[in-house]
Amino acid sequence: MKLFNRFAPLLLIAACTAPMMTGCAADDVALEEDDLTSVTARERALSFEGYVVVAANASDSAIKAAVTRETQSAFGALRTATIGVNDRELKDVDFATFVKEKVTVVDPNGGKTQALRVRYRFNDRAVVPVSMAKRSAIHLGLLHGDYQSQSKKILVECTENTKHDQEFEGSLWYVFNPSLPSCQDAIKVEDIAIQNARKELTDPANEIVTAEQKRIYLPVTFKLEGKSTSSTATYPEYDRLWRGGVEKDKVVVSLVSGVMADWAAGEKPELADDVGYYMFYQQMVEIEKQLTGLKLTKTDGQDLTTFTANGKTVKDVTWKDLKNWELFGTGYPAAFSSYTDRKALKVAVANKLAKHWLTFEQPVSVSIAGEAPRDVTVVIKTYYGAETGDAPHRTAMKTSDVVVYNGHSYIGYGPLDPSRYSASDFPSTYQLFFFNSCVSFNYYEADFIKMHPGGTANLDMITNGLESWVNGSGPSVGRFVASLLNGKQTSYLSLLKVTAKGSPATDVGIDGLRVVDGELDNKFKPSKTSIKVILK
Repeated sequence: MKLFNRFAPLLLIAACTAPMMTGCAADDVALEEDDLTSVTARERALSFEGYVVVAANASDSAIKAAVTRETQSAFGALRTATIGVNDRELKDVDFATFVKEKVTVVDPNGGKTQALRVRYRFNDRAVVPVSMAKRSAIHLGLLHGDYQSQSKKILVECTENTKHDQEFEGSLWYVFNPSLPSCQDAIKVEDIAIQNARKELTDPANEIVTAEQKRIYLPVTFKLEGKSTSSTATYPEYDRLWRGGVEKDKVVVSLVSGVMADWAAGEKPELADDVGYYMFYQQMVEIEKQLTGLKLTKTDGQDLTTFTANGKTVKDVTWKDLKNWELFGTGYPAAFSSYTDRKALKVAVANKLAKHWLTFEQPVSVSIAGEAPRDVTVVIKTYYGAETGDAPHRTAMKTSDVVVYNGHSYIGYGPLDPSRYSASDFPSTYQLFFFNSCVSFNYYEADFIKMHPGGTANLDMITNGLESWVNGSGPSVGRFVASLLNGKQTSYLSLLKVTAKGSPATDVGIDGLRVVDGELDNKFKPSKTSIKVILK
């Protein structure tokens, strides 16, 4: 089993001596109404305090850069502690919380220099697993100062130092894991040395020692307060979907499937060997279980009825044939009886199909609130082969009511990076986005809701607080689409449950702390607005 990213964001801390007690007991917290829906996650208000030491004459921009470099490391610290955060790589630090203090740096050899210590407070939304629902705090740490220059040391002490971790040596903030016993020991040893050195100071309130200025690790307590996830049933705006959004009398769903090889390791397998290609077919099988009349109607100009491999040609190929060859290894033409020939045929199919839109359609009859039935077409547009380019995503977002992406996040800097988009990239109608990719709650949720015309009135988002699983992801997103369109007007909680069904179990739940956001202002309720959908 593999994760996407392996194929692959004012109480001051006096002297920063908080003990490293990951997993310690914590107080219960008062619970309040939340603004997201989830099966496995609970929302919390997260806050922590830290400090940086910069040059005495440091500019505001230099101070901000130092602080954001430090707060960014909280992303890894929290991620590895099974906590998802909302602010993109924890970069939006509030300047109003900054407290600047002039300090003298005392060298043990007798020299003294002037510096500026800047304390700050960071606030964010977080999602935690149900098992942490009663936790009010967790004691971890941050990476301090010029920590990147100590990358080898940090890899050994504060990561599991796996091949995956080593691939991210240039982005240590992502893999930093202060929950590890070895890291807790390293933080403690460094902090004890600093406190012993501070005993020699004559003016400890206004002086720091060199080791304090150059420390690598900063012990920090992350506070978790407020909000529990509500179990109140919320629903997609089914009436708006079935009336037609981007196209009259159509419900348009775009499924963009990514290449899932280990991008961080530079893997470039044949597309036919990529697990994402297999997941592409699996998602369609799940959808077809519900939409039994679904037919392939467009192939983006590609002839998917004729293929040539190893000098042999097969004609009159059907969509069913393609599924059988890929998923079950059955139904091959007699001329393709050897393993070599079948392998070559699968490669030929994948190379022809990849990076093209396939359109499937299912006619249905829809009656809303007792109105006369209308003919509506369910349009399923699929695209396999998405990598770092944003073209398929831009097409999906502009032309679809429902957009599903199953693939890599590329640490948030890939094709769905919100900085690539603007309000003009979306229709003014209601949309639902489901980004089944690692830590998509942090990378995408807040920014897309903010830029979408109408905000949450026109956009619901389903994202993952942590990594999501590659294995089983195809059937998972397929079940989501099938349940969304099966005519039963399923609640969001039920959609999340059916989506997670059969996924590999982990210590953070079976869906990577998947959450729905933007749904609380939805007006649809099946008890108030009846919808009858009949397949044709």
